[in-house]
Amino acid sequence: MSPKTQLRGHEIEWRDGEWFYVASGKPTVGNWDKTPCGNCGEMPTIEGHDMCLGNLPGVMNACCGHGDVEEAYIQFLDGNTISGESAVIILEELKMYQVEKDA
Repeated sequence: MSPKTQLRGHEIEWRDGEWFYVASGKPTVGNWDKTPCGNCGEMPTIEGHDMCLGNLPGVMNACCGHGDVEEAYIQFLDGNTISGESAVIILEELKMYQVEKDA
């Protein structure tokens, strides 16, 4: 049996020396950035951000976790990083702040 894991919310498996998407059978190399998020179904932004996050204030980079809370993280401009459930809560707060600011 091939080892399996997740990538951006999609099940992947190790076969013949590389990772493949289980659903499509395509290799992850060369296709990961052309595959929508397995959680929200959206493609990354042109800048490479998770579409559901966009550009959040004070954030250098972040990941929604693509359906896996343990994979979520935020790296702030000062270099501090928060991950897991705490990151999900803060991401939701930052998104609400951004929507109110843009309104």
